[in-house]
Amino acid sequence: MMTTTLLLSSSCYFTILGSRPTIIRRHVIPTTHHHPLRFPSPNRPGFVCREPYYKCRAAVAGDLLRDVGATAAVLVGAYGLVRSFDSLTKRNIIQQSLSRKLVHIMSGLLFVVSWPIFSSSMEARYFASFVPLVNCLRLIVHGLSLVKDEGLIKSVTREGKPDFNFVLTRELLKGPLYYVLILMLCTVGFWRESPIGVVSLGMMCAGDGFADIIGRRFGSMKIFYNPKKSWAGSISMFISGFLISTGMLYYYSVLGYFVLDWVSTMQSVALVCLVATVVESLPTTDLIDDNISVPLSSMLAAYLSFGY
Repeated sequence: MMTTTLLLSSSCYFTILGSRPTIIRRHVIPTTHHHPLRFPSPNRPGFVCREPYYKCRAAVAGDLLRDVGATAAVLVGAYGLVRSFDSLTKRNIIQQSLSRKLVHIMSGLLFVVSWPIFSSSMEARYFASFVPLVNCLRLIVHGLSLVKDEGLIKSVTREGKPDFNFVLTRELLKGPLYYVLILMLCTVGFWRESPIGVVSLGMMCAGDGFADIIGRRFGSMKIFYNPKKSWAGSISMFISGFLISTGMLYYYSVLGYFVLDWVSTMQSVALVCLVATVVESLPTTDLIDDNISVPLSSMLAAYLSFGY
């Protein structure tokens, strides 16, 4: 019996349960076919190697090499993304506030898009989580003013002021730090096995990001229970979060990770987006950061909707 963390059409099929067709239970059937890049390791719990030992060891080495290379590539890409927007800000091509939000939107979504380049090994998620871990440590170091980096502050903080003292740089220890911690949580906790992490990150990155961009530009009509939020921002959060989350689920379904009933799936995604939008609009920003409240509420709503 072979079990893999990657749902391969050649080795597994899906049963859609009851009245919630988006809830997928994975069953594994015996097979002697092995994908060359998804070969089970003899040292992984639950795996039985049916090939000669030297082939198993070669497969393990191949997975390790692939994961190390993917981690390095994603790290370079993440660093290049931040530096690119920093350069655009310095040249006055885009405003600092817009640059910050574009980094907020793109960095998380591109990170999720990169997950399939990692191997199917059980350790792949931990290699991927190393990317936000590096950024987490970087934010802590700069947030405590142990190292000075004007570009980082301009790219990810609201103030964007290159005044390196703890009072100003401590913003790095709030929203941006929560952001990368949520990325780590979704990577390790959900990975490519559940739509919960994909939808939650879609709402945190795209939904919350576009809400701020549109709200700043067209947010003259404020929500009656929170004058800091606008109807334009909330509506854009719902629409962008729904479109991005649905698109990400489609991306993973095309790659064979999910088999979803799309009518029920779109209803579930709409419900998650509605819950996250309402939570983001509440006057609780001073108590809990949106980078915590939005993804956590999305996770809860997605869990109740998708069931796994």
